[in-house]
Amino acid sequence: MMNVILLQRVEKLGQMGDVVTVKPGYARNFLLPQGIALRATDDNKAVFEARRAQLEAENLKRREEAEDMAGRMEGLSIPMIRQASDTGQLYGSVTTRDIAAGVSDAGFTIASSQVLLDRAIKTLGVHNIRVKLHPEVDLMININVAKSEEEALGLIVEEEEDDFGQDLEFGAFDNEDADVRVTRSDEDNDEASAESEPPAEEAVAESSDN
Repeated sequence: MMNVILLQRVEKLGQMGDVVTVKPGYARNFLLPQGIALRATDDNKAVFEARRAQLEAENLKRREEAEDMAGRMEGLSIPMIRQASDTGQLYGSVTTRDIAAGVSDAGFTIASSQVLLDRAIKTLGVHNIRVKLHPEVDLMININVAKSEEEALGLIVEEEEDDFGQDLEFGAFDNEDADVRVTRSDEDNDEASAESEPPAEEAVAESSDN
């Protein structure tokens, strides 16, 4: 095992300045080359303490920038057009590189290493994906995998609910105008009730005749 000093927060491991014990391979292949940690020698401990204030200030600035970016990315949904079988299985998969490219195309530059996939994406549909913008800032985005742009737009809308928390029903998609007719599931009942009741003027007239 190897002792290292963390130069930033590492999830499930520790905070900046912590001395933690890790496997040598994890330290040599990831923590040390990425500049995330230093070997916990006496010299490195002294170097860290001398730079602590500077490192904390730099980390604070990066975190604030990440929080601002996360706010602008809130609700982001990225369409991914892929070929798939009739059962919805993709011919291949959507990778972290694909997702990073899609997010970057939407105006937010991220690296594929910032996309955290807990499983391979191999089916059509909307998938919630975690993106880590900073060791202390992450957010969820939607990856909408579909066979066409039209299907992707339809999938995005169908995931939404109206202001009353009720599921929405949708009419035909108009490709030309990119309009979707949206109705609440309770509208049919309202319309049926309206049709069964006579207009107010007719009701008054019938009352007078009686």
